[in-house]
Amino acid sequence: MPASNNCCSGGLVQRRDWRLLAFIVVLIIVAAWMDWPSTQGFNLDLGPIHIHRVIKLQQGLDLRGGLEMLLVADVPAGQTVSADSMAAAKVIVENRVNGLGVTEPLVQLQGQNAIVVELPGISDPEQAISLLKTTGSLEFVDAGTTVIPQGALIHTTGTAKQQASSGSSEQYFEPDKVFETKFSGADLANAAPGRSQTGAYEVNIEFKPEAATRFATYTSQNVGKILAIVLDGRVLSSPRIENAIPEGRASITGNFTLEEARSLALQLKYGALPVPLKVEESRNVGPTLGQDSVRKSVTAGIVGLSMILLFMLVYYRVPGLLASIALVTYALINLALYKFIPVTMTLPGITGFLLSTGMAVDANILIFERMKEELRWGRGVEAAIDAGFHRAWTSIRDSNLSTLITCVILYWFGSSFGASQVRGFAITLFLGVLISMFTAIVVTRTLVRLVFHYWGQWLRARRWALGMNVGG
Repeated sequence: MPASNNCCSGGLVQRRDWRLLAFIVVLIIVAAWMDWPSTQGFNLDLGPIHIHRVIKLQQGLDLRGGLEMLLVADVPAGQTVSADSMAAAKVIVENRVNGLGVTEPLVQLQGQNAIVVELPGISDPEQAISLLKTTGSLEFVDAGTTVIPQGALIHTTGTAKQQASSGSSEQYFEPDKVFETKFSGADLANAAPGRSQTGAYEVNIEFKPEAATRFATYTSQNVGKILAIVLDGRVLSSPRIENAIPEGRASITGNFTLEEARSLALQLKYGALPVPLKVEESRNVGPTLGQDSVRKSVTAGIVGLSMILLFMLVYYRVPGLLASIALVTYALINLALYKFIPVTMTLPGITGFLLSTGMAVDANILIFERMKEELRWGRGVEAAIDAGFHRAWTSIRDSNLSTLITCVILYWFGSSFGASQVRGFAITLFLGVLISMFTAIVVTRTLVRLVFHYWGQWLRARRWALGMNVGG
């Protein structure tokens, strides 16, 4: 066969294949380094650019254990909640959850009036429940000269409407009186836990510039009066104004523990919920089942992958060996992406990975079967390789494209209806299909072209090494 017709010879093709091989080798090395258990991340300092990246495989609730909650809008029967209010509530809940330091939490809307919260590895479920369901409506109330007991419920101008609609049967302090709200949580710029000079825990707050000016004016004009600090209608403390406070900074005391001070600071920092929430359902998910499932899934994956590699080697011989290298490359890149993005691994996510592994093998089988057909029709080995990849590409593209579209639909379904497990499956399957296309078309093809360029004559004389029982 003339050199010009040889798909695997020629300086241009050879240089391109060697460049691709170098890229593949670098990719494998980087992926293997990221997959190594001791790799936790990297720091890259390029002058003014500093990049810090944590590389860690995140485990979902079903693998790691934790708390799962369903928060529902707590409104009277027949009253509807606007989509904007629920969207704002979701953002506030997300901010509060992030303040807890939970790794890879899940917060998403479900239906028109509910929020699903998943907190993997949470150490204090009660604190999390209390933090998320509390409205967090802070008010500074003009109590005049009235000393209001700590913990008492009062009516305020800021919460009168909400209190009237709640229909609470709790006993209020001076139930016929409505205290005037002078400042609210919306006036705060920051809040953080701290300790007083006596060592007691408190919450230090800072007002926004405009509110700080009003606060300074109010405190200077009302020295000797009581400015009660109220959270969700309940009095935290009733401090007396001793002098003007011009700096816009104050502290909230109330016999807090450290966790209570942190929780209150988070509520104040990220604002009050626009709609009250109640815990409709909560459950602790133990990690034992997840760990057992992971162990079995890993074992099944290793056994399945080994059987696939063995089948490819026995049935396709040398091309099967090259496909096995591509399949290992596929697994390394997949795991590296899961750690780098990161993708939270769940049991359905593992299922998506295993399914995409089968699709990666299927692409190689399509290619090799097309090559066998070309050889049966009398083509030379090199021409059969080129035609095999070209003819298989259409089938691979169409089948994988339909799978990718399905993944997008599943991801939308999981995001819209709170089916997080479906979303995890869609993400891992989507990534797996993309990577399988790359390894089948780029990695396998590059290896096959280079091997046949250097050992083509030896293989032409030993067609059994190709796993292709054809004559000629």
